[in-house]
Amino acid sequence: MAKASLMTVAIMTICLWSLISFALAADKFNVVGKVYCDTCRVEFETKLSEPIPGAWVKLECRKVRDEVVTLSREAVTNATGEYNIPVEGEHEEQICEVRVEKSPSADCNEKMEAWEKAQVELSSQDGLADPTRTANNLGFRKKEAPPGCVQVLKEMGFPLIG
Repeated sequence: MAKASLMTVAIMTICLWSLISFALAADKFNVVGKVYCDTCRVEFETKLSEPIPGAWVKLECRKVRDEVVTLSREAVTNATGEYNIPVEGEHEEQICEVRVEKSPSADCNEKMEAWEKAQVELSSQDGLADPTRTANNLGFRKKEAPPGCVQVLKEMGFPLIG
């Protein structure tokens, strides 16, 4: 009988430790995403789109009721245009958005309204088990589209005038 009780206590201890570990980890998130250059000026990615290394992005969370900013973090994209923003804390009932701030590229630095920001959920109460939260891609528009864009858009099935 003592062996069974000891086994039960051991199993309960392991289960309790797992729950505590999960609860502590549940409030740690990792926001990831990518910033690209819209070379064809069409506000979506094509095979000519390029990642932007060194672009600045900003993550902000605001309370829904009064829009008070509760979290603000900045990051810079790596060589492949990707960013990674670690976040601690529960942000349920808040609106969290990543937005592009600045492009280091002089010929690709026009913000695009549709791709300037992306909303992310930073709550363990949202049903997502993975703490990594992937934001939609963000981007800047090139000042002038290269000649190859016409062919790329035709290949994608877009009818072009002229």
